Amino acid sequence: MPNHVHALLAFRNTQGQSINAIVGNGKRFMAYELVQRLQKLGHHDVLTQLSSFVNKNEKLKGKLHEVFEPSFDWKECSSDKFLEQKLNYIHENPYRGKWSLVQQPQDYVHSSARYYLSGQQGIYEVLNYMELENIDLSKALLD
Repeated sequence: MPNHVHALLAFRNTQGQSINAIVGNGKRFMAYELVQRLQKLGHHDVLTQLSSFVNKNEKLKGKLHEVFEPSFDWKECSSDKFLEQKLNYIHENPYRGKWSLVQQPQDYVHSSARYYLSGQQGIYEVLNYMELENIDLSKALLD
């Protein structure tokens, strides 16, 4: 999506890490990669804007860019019905409402809809949540 990400995540062997720590670490590594790519592509205007989002205290600690908002919204998927409802929402989000980015949900290149509807992988490898062995739905998260 142009300004946010939806993901269906399942965690195993978290060794007592909190959901906040796991997602925070993921966002941190993605931010590093995004900044490196922006630098490589010479998008200094975007990097300047990301720098302007860093608050004074964080700048004092050496932080250079603010790529993600510090918070996130997650839902515990404790049933297949709820999980499927959220998966459908994720697939329809780029297709419906204010975004209307594509003609059909499976046309959005960053979506798993193509895989769920046709079995064809897109640019990201997707696993069907029903194929995961021993998934503990209490640890499946939706952002």
